[in-house]
Amino acid sequence: MYENILLATDGSEHSIRAADHAFNLATLYSNTKVTIIYVISDASAKEDVIHNWGKDMKQIRKEKLLLIEQKARHARIEYEIVFLHGEPGPTIVQYANEKVFNLVVVGSRGLNTLQEMVLGSVSHKVAKHVHCPVLIIK
Repeated sequence: MYENILLATDGSEHSIRAADHAFNLATLYSNTKVTIIYVISDASAKEDVIHNWGKDMKQIRKEKLLLIEQKARHARIEYEIVFLHGEPGPTIVQYANEKVFNLVVVGSRGLNTLQEMVLGSVSHKVAKHVHCPVLIIK
């Protein structure tokens, strides 16, 4: 039933719980692949550079997803990690709608609480605009 699952993550507690659900679902079906997407917004990119001046930003971003990647390996599922640049909600929606996914899994809240209050939550945008089922994890 679920051959391709998209897991949207930012390293927050909710996205780690979302990863657990995505990986559990993937283990229920044979030949399921999970694509883990991490969207780097302009605001977070600038903040990351300021706080980590002179460091390898690719490595720092990979470290944010280390726990999630360890969980994927432990579940023994096929996965890939994709880093994209843009506003998280629209970028996740565009990626999900351009590719063939049976399910999108996303946490109900992320690391950017200001964006949730001002612009609406990423999970709401994803649920409203993605063309496949969306599982929002609290």
